[in-house]
Amino acid sequence: MSTTLPRTVLAYQTNAKLYTLSTLVQAITPFPQLPESSQQVFKTATPSPTDEDSVVVTRETIFHPQGGGQPSDVGLITSSTSDGAKFTVSAVRHDVAHDGVVLHLGRFASPTPFTVGDTVTQSIDVDKRVLYSRLHTAGHVLGAAVRHLLEREIPGFDELKASHFPDSAACEFRGLIGGQWKEGIQQRVNEYVNRAMPVRIEFWDEDDFRREGLERLIPTDVDVARGEKYRVVRIVGAEVYPCGGTHVETTDLCGKVGVRKISRQKGTSRVSYNVN
Repeated sequence: MSTTLPRTVLAYQTNAKLYTLSTLVQAITPFPQLPESSQQVFKTATPSPTDEDSVVVTRETIFHPQGGGQPSDVGLITSSTSDGAKFTVSAVRHDVAHDGVVLHLGRFASPTPFTVGDTVTQSIDVDKRVLYSRLHTAGHVLGAAVRHLLEREIPGFDELKASHFPDSAACEFRGLIGGQWKEGIQQRVNEYVNRAMPVRIEFWDEDDFRREGLERLIPTDVDVARGEKYRVVRIVGAEVYPCGGTHVETTDLCGKVGVRKISRQKGTSRVSYNVN
């Protein structure tokens, strides 16, 4: 793979409802020929990569790479030429060997693959994208509910990390949250969902965080190109989160968000949830 590939334009970050996109092929690499570090980003992919898989890099992408607690999109990349070559995308990741490059892992469904420079059309699995967006927004709604309810009640409280996978959706917090808070958390989550609060995508620099009194949220581990700003998600009337994921437009579109259980271990609490 070329060492001079430009950063992939993340089209989904400005329009999460863009389900198809025409773009150009920047690189095609058989999976065994990837650098070891690039192969390792797919170590949790299901199914596991084989020697028959390849990685395609495009100029832009609507495929959300796995990260930030959100699963990667899957779908198809199809040639715009008459041969209609198809590449089934099974996993997507940020490359670690090439700054800002997104890797689409999959397999060609036809004997004639793309070539570099070809125009192709990306199509994502819409049902999965919508589900992942609902789960991701619901995770932020849950985080906001817990913070507003318990920030002053739990010693050392802070939000830590979250998983927005369908089978393991949960938010983790510093501090021990007792089971007696479950009903109150559910009520606050229901309130935020029922209010249909707008979910807005904004782009901030460090001064914007300070202006909002949110210095604690300035990212320290986010890959931002020189001159670009941090992407944040504002749930209007609740919270702001630095976030690169996809979201629904208003909180009611999460559907019914259920607080499943609260577990505690070594000074942290995990609040699991689902959407229906």
